[in-house]
Amino acid sequence: MTSASKLLFFVNGKEVEESEPDPETTLLQYLRLKLKLTGTKLGCGEGGCGACTVMISKYDPVSKSVRHFSANACLAPLCAMHGLAVTTVEGIGSVKNGLHPVQERIAKSHGSQCGFCTPGIVMSMYTLLRNNPLPTRADMESAFEGNLCRCTGYRPILDGFRTFTKEYCQMGENCCRNQKFIQCNGNGNIEEGLSSELFDSSKFLPPDSTQDPIFPPALRTDKYDQQSLTFMGERTTWFRPSNLQELLELKHSYPDARLVIGNTEVGVEIKLKNMVYKTMIAPTHIEELNQISKDSDGITFGASVTLAVIEETLQEAINEHQEHQTRMFQAVVEMLRWFAGHQIRNVAAVAGNIMTASPISDLNPLFLAAGVTLTVMSKDQGKREIVMDEKFFLGYRKTAVKPQEVLVSVKLPFMQQNEYFFGYKQANRREDDIAIVNAGIQVLFEANSNSIKGMRLAFGGMAPTTVMATKAMKNCVGRKWEDDLVKDMADWLADDLPLPPGSPGGMTEYRRTLCISFFYKFYLSVLMQIRQRLPGIVHSKVPTSHRSATTVFQKDPTKSTQVYEEVASGQPEHDPLGRPLVHLSADKQASGEAIYIDDIPLYENEKYVAFVTSQKAHAKILSIDPSEAMKIPGVVDFISHKDVPGHNMWGGGPTIDEKIFASEKVLCMGQVIGVVVADTQVHAQRAAKVVKVEYEEMEPIITIKEAIEKGSFYEHKSSISNGDLVKGFEMADHVVEGEVNMGGQEHFYLETHAALAVPKGEDGEMELFVSTQNPTETQHVVAECLGVPANKIVCRVKRMGGGFGGKETRNIAFTTPVAIAANKLGCPVRCMLDRDEDMLSSGTRHPFYGKYKVGFTKDGKITALECDIYNNAGHSLDLSGAVMDRALFHSDASYKIPNIRVSGHLCKTNIPSNTAFRGFGGPQGMFIAETWIEQIASTLDISARQVREINMYNEGETTHFNQPLLQCNIKRCWNECLERSDFCNRRKDIDIFNSENRWKKRGISIIPTKFGISYTALFLNQAGALVIIYKDGSVLITHGGTEMGQGLHTKMIQVAARTLKIPASKIHISETSTNTVPNTSATAASASSDLNGMAIQNACQILLERLEPYINANPKGSWEDWVNAAYFDRTSLSTTGFYKTPNIGYNFETNSGNPFNYFSFGVACSEVEIDCLTGDHKVLRTDIVMDVGVSLNPAIDIGQIEGGFTQGYGLMMLEQQKMAPNGFLITRGPGNYKIPGFGDVPGEFNVSLLKGSVNRRAVYSSKAIGEPPLFLASSVFFATKDAINSARLDAGLNGYFQLNSPATPERIRMACQDQFTKMFPEAPKGSYKPWFVEL
Repeated sequence: MTSASKLLFFVNGKEVEESEPDPETTLLQYLRLKLKLTGTKLGCGEGGCGACTVMISKYDPVSKSVRHFSANACLAPLCAMHGLAVTTVEGIGSVKNGLHPVQERIAKSHGSQCGFCTPGIVMSMYTLLRNNPLPTRADMESAFEGNLCRCTGYRPILDGFRTFTKEYCQMGENCCRNQKFIQCNGNGNIEEGLSSELFDSSKFLPPDSTQDPIFPPALRTDKYDQQSLTFMGERTTWFRPSNLQELLELKHSYPDARLVIGNTEVGVEIKLKNMVYKTMIAPTHIEELNQISKDSDGITFGASVTLAVIEETLQEAINEHQEHQTRMFQAVVEMLRWFAGHQIRNVAAVAGNIMTASPISDLNPLFLAAGVTLTVMSKDQGKREIVMDEKFFLGYRKTAVKPQEVLVSVKLPFMQQNEYFFGYKQANRREDDIAIVNAGIQVLFEANSNSIKGMRLAFGGMAPTTVMATKAMKNCVGRKWEDDLVKDMADWLADDLPLPPGSPGGMTEYRRTLCISFFYKFYLSVLMQIRQRLPGIVHSKVPTSHRSATTVFQKDPTKSTQVYEEVASGQPEHDPLGRPLVHLSADKQASGEAIYIDDIPLYENEKYVAFVTSQKAHAKILSIDPSEAMKIPGVVDFISHKDVPGHNMWGGGPTIDEKIFASEKVLCMGQVIGVVVADTQVHAQRAAKVVKVEYEEMEPIITIKEAIEKGSFYEHKSSISNGDLVKGFEMADHVVEGEVNMGGQEHFYLETHAALAVPKGEDGEMELFVSTQNPTETQHVVAECLGVPANKIVCRVKRMGGGFGGKETRNIAFTTPVAIAANKLGCPVRCMLDRDEDMLSSGTRHPFYGKYKVGFTKDGKITALECDIYNNAGHSLDLSGAVMDRALFHSDASYKIPNIRVSGHLCKTNIPSNTAFRGFGGPQGMFIAETWIEQIASTLDISARQVREINMYNEGETTHFNQPLLQCNIKRCWNECLERSDFCNRRKDIDIFNSENRWKKRGISIIPTKFGISYTALFLNQAGALVIIYKDGSVLITHGGTEMGQGLHTKMIQVAARTLKIPASKIHISETSTNTVPNTSATAASASSDLNGMAIQNACQILLERLEPYINANPKGSWEDWVNAAYFDRTSLSTTGFYKTPNIGYNFETNSGNPFNYFSFGVACSEVEIDCLTGDHKVLRTDIVMDVGVSLNPAIDIGQIEGGFTQGYGLMMLEQQKMAPNGFLITRGPGNYKIPGFGDVPGEFNVSLLKGSVNRRAVYSSKAIGEPPLFLASSVFFATKDAINSARLDAGLNGYFQLNSPATPERIRMACQDQFTKMFPEAPKGSYKPWFVEL
C-alpha cells in the first residue's frame, strides 16, 4: 500500500495534477472552471438529463484491457478521478481540426437544434462505439436512456446514429425496407416532386478507430489502484482506502462517514438537499468489494460492483444456466433495464442501492423477496451475515447494518424448479424514472404440486421503507394456486399495505391498486408456467384474453419517414431556399464549441450571484438578516430592494405589477427577496441559504378552484360572442355539460436562465449577455431599474439553449438583480440558475380549467356552445391576459360553431407567475374543444371522427371571431392523413385486438389543428433588420429575432441568399443585439420567420436595387465585382429593412377585425396501447400531415413538427406538476419531473409536408411552424382515452367519462375501473390534506 498526496488523472490525453482538490468539487465544475472545457454542460446537477456526459476510461490490470464508460460529470467527484482518463466532447473533434464521425452525423442529420444537450448525446454515442464499434439499433437506442433533449423529438438523432449500426443498409433512405412507409403512387414509387431524404449518408465520414484518442500509456498500471488517498477541502475530508482493513479502521473512526462509490445519491443530497458530510470514504478500490464469485447456491457480488457489471454478469448466468435457476436474475436484469441511465448504472454500486434504504429503491423489493444474504464487517465485531427480510429496514433510510459496519458483499440466490420470481415497477416514464410502486414477488410450491409452501411479497413506494406483506405471506401458505386465491390475496394485501389519503407521494388509491395489480400479473404468469410444467394438477386456466397481462414490455427500434416537396427543377444550385440545409451552428454545437452565456470566459474581478427566494407562498416580510451569509468566505455583498437606484417594479406584460426584489411581502414561494454576491457560485449559493428571513404567514390561494371559490381574479376579462346562443340551444336535439382540467408544463429548456452584466465604467453604460427571447424588453427594464435611459444599455444574445416562451419575459426577474449588483459593485456579475432554482421561480405553462355547455343535433352538428375558461395566472399578470385571449380565439379548434359565447377568467394565485409557452393558450383552448367533441360522440354513440368531419371548417367560412378562413387546407390535411395512416383498416384491427384482450387495450385517434399566426397585440407585429455588404462581398445580417434552436438564423440566411441571389456561404449572422436593431418584438408567436424574413427581404431588395446599375453595366461580372464597383462609386452598402404585418387588428368589444395574418393547419393520427392493470402506455404509431406553405427549409420545419409534437406529448401524457397545498413545488428537477425521453418516440413516426400549399401572406409563401404542431400530440391523449373506453366497456361501464390532462399512469389506470380499483374508492375531498393539488 502506498499513499498519494496529489490527484492525478488525464483529460483529453493531457495529464492533470491537482494538489488540493476539494472533495465537494465535481468533475463538471473542474472541467468548466479550472480547465476551461465548457463543451460539457450543466443541465440539471442531479444526473437526470445527460448534458454533462463524458467518457471515463480505466485500465483493468487483471484483463490488461481498458474499460470505457459514460458518466455524469455533474455527479462524479473530482477526487474519484485518480488514475482515470476523462474524454470530453472537445477531445474527440472540433470544427477547426475536423469533426469526429459521431459529431458530424448528429449535425448533418439535423439532430442538433438548440445544441445544449448535443455534447452529452455525442459522448454517449461515442462511448458506445469505443466499446462496440458495430452496435445493433437496440444497443444504440439504449445508449441514450440517460440523455434528454427538449427540442428535436429525438427522431433525427436516432436517424443519424443508426448509420453506425449493424442493421443499417448502405442504400440509406432508398433501402427496400423503407419503401412501404414512403408516400407512393400506384406504381409503388415515391410521388413525383416529393423527397424523403433529409441527409445523404453516403457523404458521412467513415468511422476510423485509429483517429480516436489513445488511452494514456502512463495509466496502464495498477499503481494508482493501490494508492490510499486523503484530500481535505473547505468542509469535507475525502478518504480512499486501498484495502479492507484500512476501510474498517476508517469506518470505526468515522462511523457517520458516508461511503461513496458512484456519488449518485450523496451528490444529489449535497446539491439539492443542502447536506454537508464532513467525512466521505470511497471504497471503490477494495479488492474484496469488487470481487464476483459463483457457487452452487448463487452469485456473490462485492459491494462496490457497479450495476452495469451486475447486469452483464447476470445476463451471462441466464444464458449459461437452466431457466428456473435464474428466475431471480431475470427479474433483476429486467428491472435494471429501467434503472436510471447508463451514466448512472456505470458508476452506481449495488451497496449504495441497499444502504441508502430508499423506500422506492428498484432493487430492494427484489432482494427482500429473494431473501438475499449480505455480508457485513466491522473492525471490532468482525464478519457477520444478514438475510434481507422484513426486519432489515428499521425505518426511513435506516437498516440493520450498524454504523461502524461496512457492507462487503451481496449474494443473489439460484431458484428451485418449483420456485417462481418476478419483479414489477410502475413509474411516470418508463426509462430513467423513479418508481411510483415497485414489487418483488416469490412463491415456492410443494414438490410437484400447486400448494404454496411459502411466498415472499415485497413492495416499494408503500411506506417509509420497502415493506413485506407479512400477513398475506403467512395466510397464503397451504393454499392452492387457483383463481379463488386472487380475491383473498387482494384483501390480505389491502390490509398489509394501508396508505391513508394524503400520504407522502399522493396517489394513494392508485398505489394500493397497483400492489394488487402486480400480484394479479404474478398470479397469471405463474399459473401459465405451472400449467405448462404440471398439466392436469391445476384446474384454473388463463383465458387467452388475459395472457397479454403477463407480457414483458418490448419496444422495437423506431422507424420513420419524412416526406417533403422538392425544389423546382430549374432552381439555381446556389439558391438554398426550400432545401434541407443543416442548422448553421450544428457543427459547433456537436463539438462543444458553440458558446452559451455561462461558457463566456470569466472577466477579471467577475462576481457571481445567488438568489435568496421566499420560502412562503404568501406572507409579510418582518426582517431580512444576511449577517451569517456575510461571514462565508468569498462573499462580497447582499443586494436587496434598498440597492435599486431606479424602479423596483416591472411587468412582463402591459401591467407593471411585479417587484424585482420583494420588500414588504412575498406572493409566492421562489419570489426573489435578494441576492448574495460572492467570488464563486458555490460560495454565493452557500451564503444565500443562510440568509435569515422572518415571515408573518398569510393564507395562500394556490389552485384555480380556490381562486374561483374566493373570487380571486385579475381585472382582465375577455369574451367572444357570436350568433344567438338561446336560439342555438333551442335548435339542439341534445345539450350536454362538462368540465376538464389541463395541467401546466415546465419549459425545461436545457440551458437554465443565465445572465452576465458588464458595467462599461463610463456614462452609466452596461453590456448584458442574456439567455432571452426578448432583448429589447430586457434592455428597457434594466435601464428603468438602474435609472438610466435605454441607450446606455446594450443587450446581446448569441444563442439560447432552448426557450419555448419561458425566456420571453421571465428572464427579466433574474437579469435585473444581476444588473443591479453589477451596477452597485462596478464589476462584471454573472448568474446561471441551477435547475431546481429555475423550476421553482420561473413559472410554467398556464394550467387551465374549462366548463362548457354544448348543444348539437342528433347527427352531431354543433348548434351552440357556452364555455367559461379559467387559467392560473400566478402572483403577477405577466402575459396571462394574452394567453387567455389566444385560448378564446382557439376555443373553436377546427370546427364551425354558429352560436357561441366563450369567456376567459384569470385567476390570481400565490404561485410563481405563469407565462408564455409554445402554443400560448392555443393548445388549452383546443383541448377543451376536443373534449366536448368526444362527449358529443359518446352521447350519440357515434365515432368522434364522424363528429369532427361534420363540423370541420370549410374554405371561406368565418370563425367565431368573424375572420374568414382563406386557403383553408384543414380538410386536405385531414383526408391525406386518413389515407397515409390507413386509419379505417387500423380502426378495424384495433377493435379486433380489443375484443381479444382484456388487460391490454389499443386506441386510435385523428385530430386536426388550426393555429392563428400573428401576435394578438397589434403593435408587436413589426420587425427590423440591418444588412451590411462588406467590400469583399461578404454579407452580415442582424435582425430582431433570437436563435434558440429553431433554426431562425439559418432560415433568414436562406431568405437573404434567395433575395440577393448569392450563395448562403457568403452570409453570416453573428448575434442579436439592441444596438444594431432597436425596439424588437420578442421571438415568439411563431411569427419570427414571417416578420424578420420580410424585413430582411426588404433590406436586401433595397441593396439589390442599389447594385442594379453595376450589374447592368457588367452583366458577366461576379458578385464581388459589383460590390466593389458600388463601393468605389460611393454607394451605400448597408441599409435597414422594416416590415409590419398588414390588414390585421381585432376589437374584442365589437368582435371585428382580423387578429391573425393567416392560419397554419395540420392533422395527426396516433395509435396507443395501454396496460389496463398499471396505466402504462406506449405510442405505437403517429402520422402527421402539416401545412407549412412552401417550406423555407424542410429539415428545420420537420424538426419543429417532431419537436413540437414531442413537447406536446409531454404536456398531454407525462409532465405533471406537483405542488403542495401550501405552495411548495415538489417537482423541481428531472428526478421527479419527467419530460419525454428517447424511449417515448412513437414506434413508427411519419411526417409529411402538405404538397402544393402556397401562402401569399408570408415570406416566400412559407408558413409559421414553431407552435402549430404542438397540439397534434393530443391525438395520443384521445387515442389513450379510446383505449380506456374499451376497458370500461369490458367492465360494463358505458357512457362518457372525464379524463384530465396529463393522462398519467395513475389517471389511465384508475379510469380503467375493475374489481381491483373498486376496492379503493377515492376519499371524499375535504376529509384529508392532499400531498399535491391540481393547479
